[in-house]
Amino acid sequence: MKLSSKTFKDGSLIPGRCGFCVQAPRGHVRLSQNLNPHLAWSGAPAGTRSFVLTVIDADAPTKPDDVNQEGREVPADLPRAEFVHWLMVDIPADVTEIAEGSGSNGVTVKGKSAPSGPAGARQGVNDYTGWFAGDAGMAGTYLGYDGPCPPWNDARVHHYTFTIHATDLDQAKVKGAYTLAELRKALDGHVLASASIRGRYNLNARMRVK
Repeated sequence: MKLSSKTFKDGSLIPGRCGFCVQAPRGHVRLSQNLNPHLAWSGAPAGTRSFVLTVIDADAPTKPDDVNQEGREVPADLPRAEFVHWLMVDIPADVTEIAEGSGSNGVTVKGKSAPSGPAGARQGVNDYTGWFAGDAGMAGTYLGYDGPCPPWNDARVHHYTFTIHATDLDQAKVKGAYTLAELRKALDGHVLASASIRGRYNLNARMRVK
């Protein structure tokens, strides 16, 4: 299989319009357009019944102590963990493309309750659900795509892996606001082929990233 995007090239920077936040002229960051990137895939094997999409940042800090703190920086060598940005199951087998901005266009405070997507597809929770849990103004269930917003003082550039899985499932055995852990369990033994591309994103003004 092959996965590609008109929005960004594999290994390149994800454009700011696809971020949850961008660098601000004053201060540190501001909300962005939060457009989902364009994605297109081909070469699914015979027997494919549906596709599953995941978007995961593998560079999320494991300790919050220095995150977005004035006069401090998140060390590059700090152990990292996954942060989920998009989960989608039951994408019909005849769908091979998602247009930029078709699933997310703007930041929805408290999260999108019914994100748009291919007919029949179901979208899971992303990790902004947990990130904003203690914020009265932003707390909610964040479904579908929400773009990059790494700490503005992180010394490490974040990498976002977009993966499309061809499966033999008519419907994935997940319910409601499902999580990545639940999805991985449901996919065990049902993935026929996969393809990935990776983009980078940075909000640390001290770092000049190209």
